[in-house]
Amino acid sequence: MTLDPAVPVSGFGTVTSVPDLPAGFGERFRSHRYDLGDVTLHAVTGGSGPALLLVGGWPQFWWQWRKVMPELAAHFSLTVVDPRGVGRSDLPETGYDSVTAARDLARLMTTLGHERFLLAGHDVGMMLAYALAADHPGRVTRLVLAEAALPGISDDPSALPAANRPVAATWHFMFNRLSAVNEKLVEGREDVYFGDQFAVKGATPTAMPADVVNVYVDALRRPGALRASFQYYRALDMTISQNAERARTPLPMPVLAVGGAASRGAGVARDVERVATDVTELVVEGCGHYVPEETPAALTSAMLSFFTAPATTAL
Repeated sequence: MTLDPAVPVSGFGTVTSVPDLPAGFGERFRSHRYDLGDVTLHAVTGGSGPALLLVGGWPQFWWQWRKVMPELAAHFSLTVVDPRGVGRSDLPETGYDSVTAARDLARLMTTLGHERFLLAGHDVGMMLAYALAADHPGRVTRLVLAEAALPGISDDPSALPAANRPVAATWHFMFNRLSAVNEKLVEGREDVYFGDQFAVKGATPTAMPADVVNVYVDALRRPGALRASFQYYRALDMTISQNAERARTPLPMPVLAVGGAASRGAGVARDVERVATDVTELVVEGCGHYVPEETPAALTSAMLSFFTAPATTAL
């Protein structure tokens, strides 16, 4: 049976049932699930103008962009996606390597009628956004990459690094890659594990308030969600190999590399400069890892300036 590629969806994790949405949000945006054949993705869409795809990070879902979406939607036709294994999208066993997950996003934009589009990614969404831009360079016109390392391109920490704040923010890479014991340890204690992740990565321990963290924890308690949240890390060996091949060809489009001053800072731009030639650096003061939620006004302003700048003009 062929399904309607756009199926309205409601309930937790959609625009109909999450808290802390700006006034009028439900009238401007809508939630649908899009059948791509082998996977169905949930995305929130709204606005008008040039197409802009937002891809979020671990362990979050589309809701992380809620504070920047209204202003961006005044200028762009927004698609804010839950990649496979995230939020209300399907939670398949496989397909979490960057080639497959990025191909999902390309197919979604084709389904929505967007052959060329602007693109922004944060955290794991930055890894997928880089893969999408590198694998489909003719489709991405401008790219924002925020607050992540690029596996196989960024400098990797040693097996026994110093006990410092960066280590507290990145130790989960090894833990998340384990085949099973991580799930057994975290299940039923999602608030402990993910609460710590949000506390150590923000500019301050309370930069991500408890009521916000609880929304993400509730989403990760859905059947299959915890396992799926680790799958992108378990697929890192494949992604590292794929990135090594991508790095042979620099990205052709302008890239804005965003780091929080209390997190990766200028390190994001240093990594991106290894794979792109037209890179603008932005370090957001007073911000940790969660840029769209910690400093939404600064990020929105930077994205608008970057996405609407003439081709020869930098920020």
